[in-house]
Amino acid sequence: MIDLRSDTVTQPTAAMRLTMSRAEVGDDVYGDDPTVNSLQDMAAEMFGFESALFTCSGTQANLLALMAHCERGDEYLCGQQAHNYKFEGGGAAVLGSIQPQPLLNQVDGTIALADIEAAIKPDDIHFARTRLLSLENTIGGKVIPQSYLADAQALAFHRGLKIHLDGARVANAAVAQNIAISKITAHFDSVSICLSKGLCAPVGSLLLGDERLIKKAIRWRKMLGGGMRQAGILAAAGKLALTEQVQRLSEDHDNAAYLARQLAELSEFDVDLAAVQTNMLFAKLAPKVDADLLAKHCRAEGILISPGRTIRLVTHKDVSRQDIDKVLRVMKQHFTA
Repeated sequence: MIDLRSDTVTQPTAAMRLTMSRAEVGDDVYGDDPTVNSLQDMAAEMFGFESALFTCSGTQANLLALMAHCERGDEYLCGQQAHNYKFEGGGAAVLGSIQPQPLLNQVDGTIALADIEAAIKPDDIHFARTRLLSLENTIGGKVIPQSYLADAQALAFHRGLKIHLDGARVANAAVAQNIAISKITAHFDSVSICLSKGLCAPVGSLLLGDERLIKKAIRWRKMLGGGMRQAGILAAAGKLALTEQVQRLSEDHDNAAYLARQLAELSEFDVDLAAVQTNMLFAKLAPKVDADLLAKHCRAEGILISPGRTIRLVTHKDVSRQDIDKVLRVMKQHFTA
């Protein structure tokens, strides 16, 4: 199947499968897994942090960050489209007793600095204590400018807030700007990085921060059932994700741009080409198009898309330029049938 629903569907590479089969392992809850320890040490050094923690998912990495930064009754600021607010089950509120304060995301994915400033609560018993600013990069496939990150970091510092990055696709943001990932992560007190999206590892994310934060996160991870045993089998793939799959993301970006340009030429789609900055595009369907019928036709031809009035299409390692040409051909056939 040609699967354009997400880059979470990527299959591990042949090298990952081989490395996983040969991984040296131990009990990670005891801190004894050498491959997990190696991945954590490598990531901390690569991205400029004191420490790192291997987790089972990006959702868990974000939740651990929120719970390590904030106490019960505290508050974090984020965008209304933030994954750790909108798409992670309300975990911060349900499990951490942490209040989210969602703010409007601007068209470019940022949050207006004035809105952030205005949302910070005074030190008053009537209010939750504002402790953390959480940003996302990329967000909806859009790259947050480095200049904005610097300004947001300065605002957080001057207002006594910590600043967290949901960097699930931060590698895409770095490749799109032709900079090192560490240039982005340098603006944050903590960062989560997903290894199992465009970087192709089968499982896992990293949480990066200082030793104090990661020590708290380890305790929360255990409490939440996230302690893994011989996790080096998974961490082995994570090491290759960081060392072999980052620069390849440019191919996904090129393919997304190509797909967007071709769809924009069809009357059945409305695509904002300027918004296609990495491996993700959003195509609005014309009123005459039945989204469910389109998805059904595509599935019958070996193509998976998520139906909706706006269809999100995500390119990744397992979608080639030839695959995209087939997608375009199948869609055109559906519209002319």
